[in-house]
Amino acid sequence: MAHTTKVFDSDLQELARSIAEMGGLAERQITEAVEALTTRDSGRAQRIITADATIDMMQRNIEERAVETIARRQPVADDLRQVIGILRIANEIERIGDLAKNIGKRVIALNGEDMPRTSMSGVNHMATLMLAQLGDVLDSFARRDVAKAVEVWMRDQHIDKLCTSLSLQLLTDMIEKPISASLGAHLMFCAKNLERMGDHATNIAEAVHYMVKGKTLLSERPKADFTSMLTGAPVVALLTARMTSGVSATNSAAYL
Repeated sequence: MAHTTKVFDSDLQELARSIAEMGGLAERQITEAVEALTTRDSGRAQRIITADATIDMMQRNIEERAVETIARRQPVADDLRQVIGILRIANEIERIGDLAKNIGKRVIALNGEDMPRTSMSGVNHMATLMLAQLGDVLDSFARRDVAKAVEVWMRDQHIDKLCTSLSLQLLTDMIEKPISASLGAHLMFCAKNLERMGDHATNIAEAVHYMVKGKTLLSERPKADFTSMLTGAPVVALLTARMTSGVSATNSAAYL
């Protein structure tokens, strides 16, 4: 029994190392994606898109090894939760990689178009918050630190609020025409991709809580993302009407 436990612990440690490696690559992908967006570097963006295959492969390898560990060791209770949690976390990191790739695709679609400084400042701020979220939640996994995981889970609303604020500003800019509709739409999607990355980081936090406590978080996740309200027909109609009647779209933001 002692030998079996030792072998299982070794399997878990190897899976945890793979999660750390995969998480580190995802962090680099996010940084590279935002840098590519800032500099409108299509070549860099293409490398991000290509590198996503590595994250996908790592996720598949972790899944295969986790399933093999379950089949061979037949873990129960806490041990089984550890493997299931690792499977969930690998899947969340893979999705984060996909979202970084999506930003890379937007960079290529922009084809070098100039970025408004204020908008890029908002995107960079979102990326900074998101990278802090991801770094902290990966650390909470490595340390099995439930308190830190819950802190990440609670902080997600800050990214939500910033995404909503930035999306509103971009929508206003598109109506008042300081930027093109195409550029504004691409930047809104980039902001939404970063917001979704934050959601996946909170999913990892929930997985860590489950691994350590053996139960899910009971309270509802605090959310502050209202971007879906900004693209609805009533909102667009309101802003358009105010624009054509000579009322600034910036002033109309108070009605949203």
